[in-house]
Amino acid sequence: MTTLTHLECSLCGKTYPAHQAHNLCECGGPLLVRYDLEAARNGWSREWIASGPSSMWRYAPVLPVSKPTSMISLGEGWTPLIRARHYGAAVGAQNLWVKDEGINPTGSFKARGLACCISMCHELGIKKVALGSAGNAASATAAYAAAAGIEAHIFMPKDVPQANYIECKSFGAKVTLVDGLISDCGRIVSERKEAEGWFEINTLKEPYRIEGKKTMGYEVAEQFQWNLPDAIFYPTGGGVGLIGMWKAFDEMEALGWIGSKRPKMIVVQADGCAPVVRAFEQGAERSTFWENAMTVSSGLRVPKPLGDFLILQSVRASKGTCVAVSDRASLLAGAELASREGIFAAPEGAACFAALDQLLKNGFLQPEEKIVVYNTGAGLKYLEAYSTLFPRTSESESDKLGGLITPR
Repeated sequence: MTTLTHLECSLCGKTYPAHQAHNLCECGGPLLVRYDLEAARNGWSREWIASGPSSMWRYAPVLPVSKPTSMISLGEGWTPLIRARHYGAAVGAQNLWVKDEGINPTGSFKARGLACCISMCHELGIKKVALGSAGNAASATAAYAAAAGIEAHIFMPKDVPQANYIECKSFGAKVTLVDGLISDCGRIVSERKEAEGWFEINTLKEPYRIEGKKTMGYEVAEQFQWNLPDAIFYPTGGGVGLIGMWKAFDEMEALGWIGSKRPKMIVVQADGCAPVVRAFEQGAERSTFWENAMTVSSGLRVPKPLGDFLILQSVRASKGTCVAVSDRASLLAGAELASREGIFAAPEGAACFAALDQLLKNGFLQPEEKIVVYNTGAGLKYLEAYSTLFPRTSESESDKLGGLITPR
């Protein structure tokens, strides 16, 4: 049973009832879910978790869904933590691990957030949802909305990876391709939601996606026997996964499950869209809009994250850092990871390995530190990006990519 008590604004601290549909606070700040952690500590033990489901729902007492019948699950979470010995040896990292989120439903970590969000929409009686997405959040929204019998309205940039578009159409979502970026897609949702009767689930515009994503923090602690690593690399677009993990660490400390020592949180962005990196380097509390955002890592093409201040607070509190890498370096690192470890990472996750090499060489990280890299998606969803490294030529119509099924 959940120990949910209320929602709290991350900017002004104003509170709202827990079991009502809310978007942002009146001041414009994102809302965060709060729990009675003292009650959870007295009535729940971490030793019991192993007997729970092999999914993110093993942490149900600190998730907002109050009724099992509200839970919409496709088996998300409890992803593997894999020792990357060969890649680590090549770059000089003796204790390197990959948390592979690419095996989640719809092939990315977005499944966690949308499973929780759509479950709460189901519990609250919401019939229509809408969001703007760079791709993977759209796919997860469409899948979980289909499972819940909720109408999904998806707005994506017109150059979104083909896999995301086909997934959303297959799941029955109402898809609109937009000549612009995720910021333009999100604006359309915000402008039309009242007239259309949509509940907006854009990044941090509602409080529940972060709750699903925070389970990545609970899992890494549990998989390391309740000891956190020295550093965590996280590819950061909207940054909700990083914000969620930091929230999870706070909750676990309050529960008495971990100590106060935290990993260095390392933000990784593409050099064609790095608003958080720029703000970090300037010592700013908020980022500014990144003009002409461009990167093959579509999940990193977020020109102005709503939760930028929460990302920066976490990085600075952890004595972490922010790094921008090129698309070329990301794809090459992804190919090397695949050939050395058998893990085909999304370009976003691959970017972290390019950043890892930088931080080992400049001494920010030491070879003996325990390092976890989050691969947030499956490389198979980004074949257009990786095809630039591995072009496939054809001599005739029958040799075209896709063979006989290629449209003529």
